[in-house]
Amino acid sequence: MPRTKPNIIVTGTPGVGKTTLCESLIGTTDLKHLAINKVAKERECYDGWDEATKSWIVDEDKILDAIEDELQQGGYLIDWHACDLFPTSWIDLVIVLRSDSATLYDRLKARNYSEGKLQENMDAEIMEVLLEEAREAFETEMVVELKSNSMEDVEGNVARIESWVERWMRERGQGE
Repeated sequence: MPRTKPNIIVTGTPGVGKTTLCESLIGTTDLKHLAINKVAKERECYDGWDEATKSWIVDEDKILDAIEDELQQGGYLIDWHACDLFPTSWIDLVIVLRSDSATLYDRLKARNYSEGKLQENMDAEIMEVLLEEAREAFETEMVVELKSNSMEDVEGNVARIESWVERWMRERGQGE
């Protein structure tokens, strides 16, 4: 059965504002926020602990098994710092959030990231790692890069995504 609501991945380096954007969208789009880090914790989708980064290692197969039924129904904002694990048939749009270096550095510093973790994430943003990952995993027209440096950016991004969702639903006979 075809989905009646889209699934949208919101991805980007930690600290670019994925959760802020998703939380801003849930009230206006009727989509649900699916934070993969929360799912991994609640549904025990870990494959161990990484001592170097002081973080859990997510088992991607367990995650996919845990959320497959939900994503088949549609209507989710998928909040995760990676996107290439998701089957393309589950996804309708991929938003890659980007922040300038100074803004991202300040956000990660405020999270008390270790110097190594901070540098790893800064390097990933500068080298456009997640943007390239999205472009390699999904069709070009599905991947949208958006700036996320300020609340004005968030508001503009919300409006743009709301319009996209409305158009997607209207094209499938689901909108008004």
